[in-house]
Amino acid sequence: MSVLRARPARGPLLALLAWLALAAPTRADEAAAWAALRQGGVVALMRHGEAPGVGDPPGWRLSDCPSQRNLSERGRAEARAVGARLRSEGIAIGRVVSSPWCRCLDTATLVDAGAVEVEPTFANAFVLSEQRAALREGGRALLGRWRGPGVLLVVTHGENIAALTGTSPAPAEIVVVAAGGDDGALRVIGSIAAR
Repeated sequence: MSVLRARPARGPLLALLAWLALAAPTRADEAAAWAALRQGGVVALMRHGEAPGVGDPPGWRLSDCPSQRNLSERGRAEARAVGARLRSEGIAIGRVVSSPWCRCLDTATLVDAGAVEVEPTFANAFVLSEQRAALREGGRALLGRWRGPGVLLVVTHGENIAALTGTSPAPAEIVVVAAGGDDGALRVIGSIAAR
């Protein structure tokens, strides 16, 4: 009579190990981002909070917020939560700039980290696709000049952040970068997901 021996379940164990391997760099990535923000002199590129849909509705106008794609209640809550977390972590925000799109201005205002300045070079690179290269270079130049004091908080669109960093953030996610290297390139330090 043969004895059947149960083999350990490898599927769940392998899944757990894979998750741990992926989660560890994420935690380190977030820890590095927070450390850099505490030190200051870096840039926090924040994607606007959740705004359902893609692009803007037909006939939208920059001067008319109701004609644009706007923040959902969740997006508004995300923005407030990011602001509360920045304050609880003791992050000194030196300057806040935003895309002129209402969802970005609303996000920046709800973060409540200081007066919000409109910066056209962070305008929506998805909608203004024919201007994408100029927007990216203008953004890179502005970020490259930042030395502090504190953190430069830029609220913009996912497309703009991806063009600057190669990172495609989720709504209300912050990508922390160091600017002004010898070659003018931006160095991604880490990212902080919205909670």
